[in-house]
Amino acid sequence: MRYYVLVAGISALVTLGLSFVIFKLSVKYRLYPSIRERDVHSRPTPRLGGIAMFIGMAVALSVAAGLKNFDIVFGEPRSVIGIGAAAVVIVLIGVADDIWDLDWLTKLAGQIIAAGIIAWQGVQISTLPIGGQTIVSPYVSLILTILAIVLVMNAINFIDGLDGLVAGVALIANGVFFIYVYLLQQQAQTEYYNIASLLTAVAIGACAGFLPMNFHPAKLFMGDAGALLIGLLMSVSAISVTGQVDAGAFGGPDVFTGALLPAFIPILLPVAVLVVPLLDFGLAMIRRLRAGKSPFTADRKHLHHRLLDMGHTHLHAVLILYAWTLVAAVGTLLYMFIPAVWATLIIAVGLLACTAVTLLPLSRRKALEAVAQSADRAHPADPQVARYDGLDASGESPDSTEGYARR
Repeated sequence: MRYYVLVAGISALVTLGLSFVIFKLSVKYRLYPSIRERDVHSRPTPRLGGIAMFIGMAVALSVAAGLKNFDIVFGEPRSVIGIGAAAVVIVLIGVADDIWDLDWLTKLAGQIIAAGIIAWQGVQISTLPIGGQTIVSPYVSLILTILAIVLVMNAINFIDGLDGLVAGVALIANGVFFIYVYLLQQQAQTEYYNIASLLTAVAIGACAGFLPMNFHPAKLFMGDAGALLIGLLMSVSAISVTGQVDAGAFGGPDVFTGALLPAFIPILLPVAVLVVPLLDFGLAMIRRLRAGKSPFTADRKHLHHRLLDMGHTHLHAVLILYAWTLVAAVGTLLYMFIPAVWATLIIAVGLLACTAVTLLPLSRRKALEAVAQSADRAHPADPQVARYDGLDASGESPDSTEGYARR
């Protein structure tokens, strides 16, 4: 474990130091785009933090390559080279988009190329632990791998709209996934040092090192380069674990009275840790296709935008999405330790609590509307309350409920 902590620490320190340097250079040479209509921030902010994250990860992996404990990981360089080449492609595409705002087709082509490189170098979804080891054909494996990597990259990139959101969600998700892989190695008595744990550790370090510069109010954004890179590493980590577990080694599943069969977790956990990005991605695809637009057309209707429109502050919206991720990820991991009925109950309670906190501004607004609408005409309500009187306010009035929802 201490070697993983060392690698994560190096990734964090290098990322933090370079983030500060890139911030200073970006401000000095005005390397930041203008404010877009869909942006939440109100002042131009540099978007090249992904470069610092990439270099931090690269340095950490270079140190790991020199440690004897990781010889088994770098003993088969084909996969490592493929992942590194794909990361370079993604960062170049991301930086270009952060500077020049590329069209969606160019970005998608770059993502497919990067995913294809990884699949070509042997990191593929070759087996699925569903009712035993189900082997898929090479062509199906290639297609599934590329689709999975591109999906996760875009899902992570889609939620990159609030200060600290991607870095925090990825930190939680990778932390839970690392715990799972580490415990799985103990139960299955497999090699402690593998590519999944290593990539997860450097991603944890990069997110932790970048978060101080990115938390609200953010001084630096990770941009597409950072978000796509995080998505790439998370997808590769999950793919490299999937199918590596012998379902029979843990006995038969007992989902009602015992722990969920660990062999199923490689399927469930990646979905759980990515529940917020995947949900946002799915809703965005449906919304844009129904409107007859490209699924990659930018808009201001993501989950984090809706939380702001509901009345949450910037910080509260980020913390709420952290909470949803934490409940789903940790709750799924609990199936390895406690009876399934208790794990399910804990998840249900957590989800109910998250729902209550998420909808709290609506309850407060309804209460204010009731006060405003029942106010004595001879004694009008307080101006701060009267703005919620939806019966009397004009739709064009700046104090109408509609007008308030847009601010």
